[in-house]
Order: sequence, then C-alpha cells, then structure tokens
Amino acid sequence: MSSQEKATAYWKENLRYLLILLSIWFAVSYGAGILFKDALNNVKLGGFPLGFWFAQQGSIYVFVILIFVYVRLMNKLDKKYGYDE
Repeated sequence: MSSQEKATAYWKENLRYLLILLSIWFAVSYGAGILFKDALNNVKLGGFPLGFWFAQQGSIYVFVILIFVYVRLMNKLDKKYGYDE
C-alpha cells in the first residue's frame, strides 16, 4: 500500500468515526432533550424529570464520554496505519 493510499484509507476511517460519534451525540442531545422530552419526563432522576436532565446535563456528559471514545479510537487507528509515535 502506497503512502497516499494509506493516508486516504486513514482519513476515510477517521471520517466514519466522526460521523458515527456525532450522530450519537445528536441523537442524545436533540432526540432525548427535545423530541422525546415528554416521554422521558415520566421518569425522575434525582428528583428532576429525565427529559429535563438530558437537556441540561445528559448531552454534556455524553459529549465528554464521546471525546474519550474518540481518543481511544484514534489511538488504535494511528497504530493500525503506523502514524503513532
């Protein structure tokens, strides 16, 4: 595999990871916080409706978790294509 082919494959896999992780974040922040808020408000978490919790805190927590997942995935990807230090 040439250097250009390796770089192209690396970038395509990186974009795939980004799209998947951003889709998860969108689904949690928009879906749980806005679209399904009424259904989630039937469940209480710490005395607050779950829909409110997702809108205020849950999407932030999920975003931080996704950052750590992305770092782990990119470290594996770097090793796979020989870009690690």
